[in-house]
Amino acid sequence: MVGTYNGKYPDGSSSMGGYADFARVPAHFTIKIPSALKSEDAAPMMCGGITVYSPLKKNGAGPGKRVGIVGLGGLGHFGVLFAKALGCEQVVAISRRRNKEKDAIAMGATGYIATAEDEKWARKHSQSLDLIISTVSSPDMPLESYLRLLRTNGTFIQVGAPEDKLPRIGAYSLIQKGVKVGGSNIGSPKDIEEMLKFAAEKGVKPWIEQRNMKDANKSVVDMEDGKARYRYVLVNADQDGRAKL
Repeated sequence: MVGTYNGKYPDGSSSMGGYADFARVPAHFTIKIPSALKSEDAAPMMCGGITVYSPLKKNGAGPGKRVGIVGLGGLGHFGVLFAKALGCEQVVAISRRRNKEKDAIAMGATGYIATAEDEKWARKHSQSLDLIISTVSSPDMPLESYLRLLRTNGTFIQVGAPEDKLPRIGAYSLIQKGVKVGGSNIGSPKDIEEMLKFAAEKGVKPWIEQRNMKDANKSVVDMEDGKARYRYVLVNADQDGRAKL
């Protein structure tokens, strides 16, 4: 297997991933982008989008379900968009601060919890959600409080990847309500194809900002500083100066 970025081919050359000028792969690894989706919208779905779409579908998100999305960043905003498009009864965005509440509501969220500002939020919203998808990449999270939000037999899925260990949790946080805790990585080519068709049918459109490829380094810095709203898409400029993916 050759990694997407900086992997080594048998001839010693390196894979360039999204920075490559062209790619040649077996046909069964390729996925057709529906004509209803613009390339700049489909591009971030191939990673961030499928990372949340897959666990939402596999854990029953849909009509009658109450779903919470922890973190409203590049991944989290996809979580809100897809949960809404899947027809979930409630879509609750969960973030530290209330500064993204208007954005979350515009994306389709029906509720918002600011964990650093709302008093006794875990008690107030106890047993209100069937499924929580956590997209945060910091190990500094109130995990046991998140589990309090789950209803009986609820599920917590971690998709963000903290470099350190997750917080410890008491056994009774799981036992009392039959709560399940798991994780999810990305999705298969079949899952991605399904997601793209679904996005095209439902008109799911990510919140993106296109930036020139020459500004890639600055975009990485801005992303780490939390300035992205909510995905940067890098584009090349052709000889006429027009941007293209």
